[in-house]
Amino acid sequence: MKRGLSAVYIAGFLQGAAFVLIPALGTTLRSAPYDMSNATYGMLYFPEIIGAILAALSAGAIHKRLGSKGLFRLGALINAVAMAFLVAAFFSSGLFVVLLLLAETLMLGIGFGLTNAAINRAASLLFAGAAAAAVTILNAVIGGATAVSPMILTGAQSWLSWVAWPALILLLWFVLLLFPLAEDTDTHELGGLRAWRRSMMPFAFAVVIYAICEGSFGSWANVLVSVDRHLPAATGALALSLFWGGMTVARFILGSIPDRFLSRRWVYRLAPIGMAACFIIIPHLLSATALLLAFALAGAACGIYYPYSMAFGVAAHGKEGTQMAGLLVGALMIGEGIGSTGLGPLQHFISLNQIYTFSALWAIPLLWLAWRNSRQQ
Repeated sequence: MKRGLSAVYIAGFLQGAAFVLIPALGTTLRSAPYDMSNATYGMLYFPEIIGAILAALSAGAIHKRLGSKGLFRLGALINAVAMAFLVAAFFSSGLFVVLLLLAETLMLGIGFGLTNAAINRAASLLFAGAAAAAVTILNAVIGGATAVSPMILTGAQSWLSWVAWPALILLLWFVLLLFPLAEDTDTHELGGLRAWRRSMMPFAFAVVIYAICEGSFGSWANVLVSVDRHLPAATGALALSLFWGGMTVARFILGSIPDRFLSRRWVYRLAPIGMAACFIIIPHLLSATALLLAFALAGAACGIYYPYSMAFGVAAHGKEGTQMAGLLVGALMIGEGIGSTGLGPLQHFISLNQIYTFSALWAIPLLWLAWRNSRQQ
């Protein structure tokens, strides 16, 4: 086993598990003894998004100063601090709970930005001959952890207390600091302002647009199924689970197939067509079975666009790889924010069905950018 491999993929699992804890605690935080209002609960997400974007964009400069090991360990340590704040919130009450959770989401966002930049770059270097596969499987691990973490939290809440799961994640982050890491293979990698290149922007634009599509599916599947179609709430929740499940399965499968059997460039280029097809078809579906299948297929269609953008972008910017990875993590967070929150106000003017139909047009820039970003790979 390559040195540093375990640390990279375990960090991916822990990051996915930690990142979804506040959404998974939504019902708990809005019930006794916390009784948060919707406005207060919604406010918890802003520090996380801001922290992730700022940290991701500064990852190259931090890597230049501390090296890949320092960047990785700093991200892990900040994630551990975030979990400590969450554990402390369990033992607090009143306003102090809100303050601790705001601190938790800020630290988690910073940890997310630094750690994701570090591990995506590391995965591409550990398997230089199959960087796209390595990054895709890493993101499948992150997605898988995002899917199972709420279930583990629910189990902990039933058997003991919800704090048991973040406490265990806290412990595992500290244990991860003891794992061996890969040596820096390129001590001349650029960071800071010197690492910025105009050629990075097409990759960033591709990820922002992709993330808008992902957020449109992921954040609104439940609403479209259970509210707009008047199906049971459990069906809406299942549609969301199948979307993320389809994405994770697609990443594992496509990441495992060698390029000589299935060209990653062509899969990358065809993915926007699959997304567009789902955006067009879903508004016309009425039955639970059809909607569940469509959201699972939407997840599969979305599965590889981000990790392949990451792999191709890092490969095209070898001397600025960490900054490239950080930029794309930040782009993902920006697009997710637009897709998740922007569709709400937009529904004052047009329906969610119409938004989905028009969203198929995103395939045009996504296809062009995929073609451009992969043509020299």
